[in-house]
Amino acid sequence: MKQQTYWQTTIMYIISIAVCIVMVVPFVWSLITSIRPDEEIFMLPIQWIPSSITLEHYRKAFELVPFGLYFWNSFYLAFMGVLFNLLFGSLSGYAFAKLHFRGRDTMFKILLAAMMIPGVVTMIPQFFVLKHIPFLGGNDWLGGGGNGLLNSFWAIILPGASGSFAVFFMRQFFVSLPSDLQEVARIEGSGELRIFWNIYIPLAKPALATLGIFTFQAGWNSFLGPLIMLNDPAKKTIQLGLAAFTYNKQVDFGPLMAGALIAVVPILILFLLLQKYFVQGIAFTGTKG
Repeated sequence: MKQQTYWQTTIMYIISIAVCIVMVVPFVWSLITSIRPDEEIFMLPIQWIPSSITLEHYRKAFELVPFGLYFWNSFYLAFMGVLFNLLFGSLSGYAFAKLHFRGRDTMFKILLAAMMIPGVVTMIPQFFVLKHIPFLGGNDWLGGGGNGLLNSFWAIILPGASGSFAVFFMRQFFVSLPSDLQEVARIEGSGELRIFWNIYIPLAKPALATLGIFTFQAGWNSFLGPLIMLNDPAKKTIQLGLAAFTYNKQVDFGPLMAGALIAVVPILILFLLLQKYFVQGIAFTGTKG
């Protein structure tokens, strides 16, 4: 029995190491490409150790793209997405998990069905709605004559202010928490908002941190939404900025790899700061249905 367990553990470690190598190799190649001379990028056979190290690609990346402005735009959109999703996702998740009201289960099933619809399917209706919102962006009361919320950051923030995944994720976590706390607080005379804010929110920090990482990553990496909704060059995000390294059907791989690595840094820092809560949130969420 012990021998069988030993071999199972060994095989598991071998598979894990192989998967880790497959995941890490592209990142290592990107890092090496960003610091090697241009003539060595496509050299065959591949040389993993460059003959010389250069930071020319990073200098060129900052010359071609205003990364400072694009960083701020991406950070603002990602931060606002996290703020609204944590607020509305936790409120809705608490309601679905701990409150009893007519149609709750039906509404939750509709929410689950909405999660199965790809975002690209709703992109055109979303564009139409944002363009024809009355009294905004030069529109009249019928929603015509202007651009509505298009070419503004709110065109990105509002559609994702309360995502289906955020509600589902927080609902699953709140379900795993005991309802006795809620009943005791009600006996003491506390209202639902006070119960939610003072009792359940402190217990939900791991889930909130995990959801915050997911939401920030999704907002930071968003490409199609800003590409369609934002036309002002001053409102471009860092993901749109990376497209500047592709022109005339050619790709400048050195600066592109440098810019991509720069774009990864905020996500990496966020994960390192919140990894403890991230692991706890994944461990506890979904333990009860």
